[in-house]
Amino acid sequence: MRHFLPNGAELIIRQPTTADASSLLDNFQRMTQETDFLLFTYAESLELSQRTEEDYIKTYLGNSDQLMLLAVVEDKVVGSITINHSGYNKKGHTAEMGIAVERAWSGLGIGRRLMTAMLRWAEQHKKIHLLYLQVFATNDRAMHLYRNFGFQECGRLPNGIELRDGQYVDLVTMYRQV
Repeated sequence: MRHFLPNGAELIIRQPTTADASSLLDNFQRMTQETDFLLFTYAESLELSQRTEEDYIKTYLGNSDQLMLLAVVEDKVVGSITINHSGYNKKGHTAEMGIAVERAWSGLGIGRRLMTAMLRWAEQHKKIHLLYLQVFATNDRAMHLYRNFGFQECGRLPNGIELRDGQYVDLVTMYRQV
């Protein structure tokens, strides 16, 4: 899918190939430096390699119950969205969603376009009937985006996340029927 952003740049949303491993890794390491809203720390992201990213991408390419989409601008990965299925039969109708967009590219509608593409895929999927995600309670922009797409809060883990500065925040679980 091709879109034009308000700044005039062309956005391409597509599934990855293993050739995207280096760009995806660079994107992830940049994001772990700029935000505290990801589970990985920057130090943990430095432990990853192009090979681990290739293997990570392959887990999506080889599984019709999972999805990864990349947001690419100027041949550079600037964000992504994933749907992960647990593989357990009793949870076969559920999948966990995750999304991230680099700060330099936020506020341009990339997250909204990734969410739209992901939901179109999920609505066509025969097994998945419920999507859920976890978000830091302090991530107001993300929670607003999720609510706009019909996600509702269904629980909180008090002090479930420790931030870089040693403070704790709640981890919020949200869900949406598909």
